[in-house]
Amino acid sequence: MPSDQDSPAKTSFPRIRPAGVDGFLVSFGDKLSEPANRAALAFRDAVERETIAGVEEASTSLVSVYLRIDPVSVGHQVIANGLSRLLERADWYAAELPANRKFWRIPTVFGTELAPQLDEAAKMAGMTPDAALAMLSSARVRVQTIGFAPGMPYLGLLPEAWDIPRQSGLTPKVPVGALAVAIRQFVLFGVESPTGWRHVGQTAFRSFQPEAETPFPLRPGDEVVFESVSREAFEAMKTDPTGGAVSEAIK
Repeated sequence: MPSDQDSPAKTSFPRIRPAGVDGFLVSFGDKLSEPANRAALAFRDAVERETIAGVEEASTSLVSVYLRIDPVSVGHQVIANGLSRLLERADWYAAELPANRKFWRIPTVFGTELAPQLDEAAKMAGMTPDAALAMLSSARVRVQTIGFAPGMPYLGLLPEAWDIPRQSGLTPKVPVGALAVAIRQFVLFGVESPTGWRHVGQTAFRSFQPEAETPFPLRPGDEVVFESVSREAFEAMKTDPTGGAVSEAIK
């Protein structure tokens, strides 16, 4: 997958900051990069495998780890000291990603009336629709975080050509399974939603399955390729509970 070699300056990051009275935020950068996202995922995994007194829960955003703490049983400074010691144990920007990740292949129709903004996005990226389709359908991207809406993954990083802005206005609604692009990332919609990102692909995959034992099948750290399929193949997959998606363990 694409790699951004510019690690955040070690003089300012990682950074530990209080987040209210019952939390800490450990940040690895002030903007998205591959090393900063890798660091956040690896550090959260380490926190969950360690026993740091006072830490009750951990979750990641694009470049940070939020830690919910018990400030009554353990003082803030004691917890901060434990986090600092863990930070000092490794170069988190070059750390191995967590184990038990999956590689997903998700069939996707690019363009057509199902995903009507492929041509527009391609023009903004400086390429033809065919070139855009070839690049987007072969890019192996990582689930960087889940957020904004239930089961909605942010995936990246895409090549620099896809550092295109969001729209100035909102698309009133995109359907479940919509794949949209902006700022070198995909988002995959698990629910119907308005969006300022450009709708370039459509899947039959449900990234939010509230009836399932695991409501969010995609997890931060998983890797995905959105493989191009025909409209006919897509229609056949709409009755498949998995939307035609397959996954395998990353070894």
